[in-house]
Amino acid sequence: INKVDLIDVAALQPLVGLYAQLGYDVVLTSAVSGAGLDRLRMLLQGRQTVFAGQSGVGKSALLNAIQPGLELKVGEVSEWSRKGRHTTRRAELLPLDFGGWIVDTPGIRQMELWDVLPEEVEGFFVEFRPFVPKCKFPDCSHTHESDCGVKRAVAHGLISPCRYESYCRILQDELEQDET
Repeated sequence: INKVDLIDVAALQPLVGLYAQLGYDVVLTSAVSGAGLDRLRMLLQGRQTVFAGQSGVGKSALLNAIQPGLELKVGEVSEWSRKGRHTTRRAELLPLDFGGWIVDTPGIRQMELWDVLPEEVEGFFVEFRPFVPKCKFPDCSHTHESDCGVKRAVAHGLISPCRYESYCRILQDELEQDET
C-alpha cells in the first residue's frame, strides 16, 4: 500500500490484518518518506514482479524511490477529477540493481479477468476453500443457494464481508461477460 505518508496508518490496520491473515505480504510504503522501501526491496529481490494499479497510486514514483536513477516520469493527481493522470504509456520491463526484474505498467481504470469461467472465481478467494465442501450443492455459486458453507462462514464472521462482496461483484462481472 503506497502513499502511507498521506493517511493515518492506524486506520489501515484492519485491512492489513485481513490480507496478512490470508497469507499475503502487505507492505506499507511511501515514495516520499521512504517508509517500507527496505522491506519492499527485500521482497522484490531475485523475483519478476509487476506493479499494477490505478493511475495516480504512485507506481512509478515508488520504483524511482527503490531504484535510484530510473527517472521514470511521474504525474500529479488531478484536483478536478481526483484521479491520476496517465504518465506511464506502456509496460516496461526494468532490471533491479539488487537483483530481479519489475514491470512498470500504465494505470488501470478497470480490472477484468481474462479466460476465467464464473465457476473458477471462488478459487481466487483462498479463505473460501475450507467452506466450499460444506455447501449443499456441488455447483454452488455462493450467492443465492440455501445451505451454502461460504455464506454461513460470512454470517459467522469467518470470512470478511468486504471480501465476500468483492467475490460477488467479480462473479457478476464474469457472468455478464459470459453473456456477451
